Amino acid sequence: MPVRFPGVIPAVTTPFDARGEVDAEGLAANVDWLVESGMEGLVATGTMGEAGSLRPAERRLVVESVVRAAAGRVPVVAGVSSGTPAAAIDLATDAAEAGVEGLMLLPPLGYRGDAREVEAYYRDVAGATGLPVMLYNNPEASGVDLAPELIVTIAERVEAVVAVKECSGDARRIPAIINASGGELEVLVGGDDWPLEGFCGGATGWVSGVAVVAPRECRSLYEHCRAGELEEARALYARLLPLARFDMTPKLVQYFKAAQDAVGRVGGPVRPPRLELTEAERAELAAALAVLGAPVAS
Repeated sequence: MPVRFPGVIPAVTTPFDARGEVDAEGLAANVDWLVESGMEGLVATGTMGEAGSLRPAERRLVVESVVRAAAGRVPVVAGVSSGTPAAAIDLATDAAEAGVEGLMLLPPLGYRGDAREVEAYYRDVAGATGLPVMLYNNPEASGVDLAPELIVTIAERVEAVVAVKECSGDARRIPAIINASGGELEVLVGGDDWPLEGFCGGATGWVSGVAVVAPRECRSLYEHCRAGELEEARALYARLLPLARFDMTPKLVQYFKAAQDAVGRVGGPVRPPRLELTEAERAELAAALAVLGAPVAS
């Protein structure tokens, strides 16, 4: 089976400048650093990219900027999650024109569709561009839990669906999906506090938030797991986890943007309704960075 989304794939943040506009230059600098650090793909306009806070023209700008900065070195996937098929198709069409190589898509936002409705939603959006589609199972974000059986059914009936970002938090889902699909569906870890369990369960990749701060460590964890070097993997995992656990909180964007700033990358401000971290939260972040041993910019 050809693997389209292997390895560690950071979900990039969207930097904003002092006026609150998209900082395309800062975004490009982050992308270049991530690619040079060994990342094998990039996700633009996902949750980490504050997609829900971006206007359609801004989403297109972000996707175009990431594609341009990647310069063909790694594939770019665009998050196109929305509340209706029409809106998601518009985003998917824009992303395809910008040159992405795949789409990532939650179930319809704002409506808890049943299995028939969710399947129809994916079929409509996937049929609009012909690009490979990564289902995104995040019950906390969408309100819909894509059970392994439903994921496999959708993949069997919608040819463009080739992968799933599994973010239920249940590592048992990964071998369940792999077994139910006969190994024909790529499964990627979708949460930052269980990649070791996910890789050892058969995941082929990891869509990661913490990788925007510590890409080399995330890449090393992946390689240790794939090589069966579990002692090394566990030791590295223990250093990553305090920072990685921020991914499974409502303030993941704030934490990782602040962490990017701390290590000399371009994080910058967040957009309302998000607010900046409190002093207590910044202290928690500093402690996590200290455990990781990440060099903090002066």
